Amino acid sequence: GGWLLLQNCHLGLEFLSELMDTIATTESMSEGFRTWITTEAHQEFPINLLQSSIKFTNEPPQGVKAGLKRTYSAVTQDHLEVSNMPQWKPLLYAVAFLHTTVQERRKFGPLGWNIPYEFNQADFTASVQFVQNHLDDMDIKRGVNWSCVRYMLGEVQYGGRVTDDLDKALLNTYARVWFGEHMFSEKFCFYKDYVIPKGKTVEDYLQYIEQLPVIDTPEVFGLHPNADITYQTNLANETLSTIVSIQPKDSSTGGGETREAVVQRLADEMLEKLPPDYNPHEVKAQLQKMGAIQPINIFLRQEIDRMQHVISRVRTTLTDLKLAIDGTIIMSEDLQDALDNMYDARIPKLWFRISWESATLGFWFTELLERNQQFSSWLQDGRPNQFWMTGFFNPQGFLTAMRQETTRMNLAKGWALDSVVLHNEVTKMMKEDVVGPPPADVGGVYIYGLFLEGAGWDRRNSKLVESAPKV
Repeated sequence: GGWLLLQNCHLGLEFLSELMDTIATTESMSEGFRTWITTEAHQEFPINLLQSSIKFTNEPPQGVKAGLKRTYSAVTQDHLEVSNMPQWKPLLYAVAFLHTTVQERRKFGPLGWNIPYEFNQADFTASVQFVQNHLDDMDIKRGVNWSCVRYMLGEVQYGGRVTDDLDKALLNTYARVWFGEHMFSEKFCFYKDYVIPKGKTVEDYLQYIEQLPVIDTPEVFGLHPNADITYQTNLANETLSTIVSIQPKDSSTGGGETREAVVQRLADEMLEKLPPDYNPHEVKAQLQKMGAIQPINIFLRQEIDRMQHVISRVRTTLTDLKLAIDGTIIMSEDLQDALDNMYDARIPKLWFRISWESATLGFWFTELLERNQQFSSWLQDGRPNQFWMTGFFNPQGFLTAMRQETTRMNLAKGWALDSVVLHNEVTKMMKEDVVGPPPADVGGVYIYGLFLEGAGWDRRNSKLVESAPKV
């Protein structure tokens, strides 16, 4: 009648089928017996085991109020009184607030952290333990060594997980602004109405936390109010995507057009608009004419090869899908996925693996045509005066090729590739104003198609500014 605990079962999926068979075929079993399984979400987790289980998920709470409430619910009165130093309780609360903040920023995607780090309870526990030890060993006359506290929080305890330089700078800024002698003054606040409470018991802190707002403005975390628009949009898209994915996939839809008929019509339209394949001999001849060993033309050749791969894959999938709908060939798993995704206006996995991200299938296909247009006109009409930077598979390769080209043009001046650095300048010209390449003495290329997120651009003064509200 005991309990069996199996942890991290996503690492041994083969065993789970065996476990399911054992449980299903066992003739007699104690009423008190239970199997407890812990696992990460995994696509190949046995669906029959999942359906016959009671599911329980443990996720970090949403919002500052819920995060602090959870943290302080785990703090005992003895822990709160472990140090008699006056700095202990405010520092404990400040570390708890920092812990909640670094977790909450993750929901804003790249606006919050460039890389989504798995900050967890162990980071908080280790930080609190460090603060406690530091206060125990502190010389009362000298006071808290703030440079040490900031370094340990920003570079070691939380910063130890951070690999991106800008994320590290952000974390160190939190440590610098929130941790110092100023945090003990009456005027100190993390943000308007978010202060360090003065309490003697855990209950006092929980009462203060209870009166915090349920929904926090992004400004609490140092973000622009517009960040909330991004978060809410992503949340809505994710919710709708989940709803669409669990819809029944029946062929009939009442008296209207069937799923298969809709997809077949869509496949016909796409095949009609799909650009023709590149002729390898023509491509080779054109590149020879432009200078086949020039870095920028080698880059073009690589991009055309990848574009051809996408066009071929799309053409094959659409042709096979039409045959499968007609019953001429078997509907494979990949074709079924293509049918389901095309009906939901999403990108089939077969295409997505070798291409680019896009909001819907319509945008994706339009981008395919536009990308192909850039490559084919470049091949037929020669080098363009300006380049659509975001229309490349490998923009980094384009920049490298441009550096190589610039270096070769200045070999007489003793330039070396290693010493050539990229310099960007935002011009005041619109796309239509560009009638020729940059002047020979300046060199480089004109590019367009870049976007700003989290900031705005002042065209008159050529500088970054705060985003316009609700834009």
